[in-house]
Amino acid sequence: MSGIWCVIPIKDLENAKTRLAPALAPNERRGLFRAMAEDVLEAASGALSLAGVLVLTNDPVALALAERYGARVEGEPENIGQSEAVQRAAEVLAGEGADGVLTLPADAPLIKAADIESILARHPSIRPAMTIVPDHARRGSNCLVLTPGPLIPLHFGHVSFEPHLAEAAKLGLTPNILDNLPRVALDVDTPEDLAVVLATGAKCRTRTFVDAHGIAAKLPKGQN
Repeated sequence: MSGIWCVIPIKDLENAKTRLAPALAPNERRGLFRAMAEDVLEAASGALSLAGVLVLTNDPVALALAERYGARVEGEPENIGQSEAVQRAAEVLAGEGADGVLTLPADAPLIKAADIESILARHPSIRPAMTIVPDHARRGSNCLVLTPGPLIPLHFGHVSFEPHLAEAAKLGLTPNILDNLPRVALDVDTPEDLAVVLATGAKCRTRTFVDAHGIAAKLPKGQN
């Protein structure tokens, strides 16, 4: 099994997106996260250069969603963090012969298959290699391509961009930083983030969900 696999962790939908709590009710947060995850899964499943898509989840709704898009599903023995989950997936895939992994968050609803294809096309062919797409604030790592997959320790969280660059530096690697992928760079953690997504005018399942539930009226004014 060669090629680069997309790895998408989808955590507990029941308690998803707590930073949106000031604006959205629990059922709205669950529905919104499901819509965002489906947008990301649709993009990943449409990126034909990927060897496959692997979703890490213990959530039954997320599991059914992943299977609908033909993704491989791996559960977690315990509720481990995003970094540990992706690290484990990278090691499993490497053991099966995969060349590397491309990680995506489940809360970046504007991502398209073309973005993933662009990232893969621009990833260095010489191994080992690391490509990173920072978030719009240049704090997080919204996409990380590693060949081989278990190349570096992972530091996903609100501040992971600089820690991942530091790990590359320890190996003497020059990371391939892609700053011109705005759809990949925009993930949704706060009401302000969601307002920015809506302001793009992009059509996606997330937008459809927001419109159907009148959520735009609850967001910061002047941005949606």
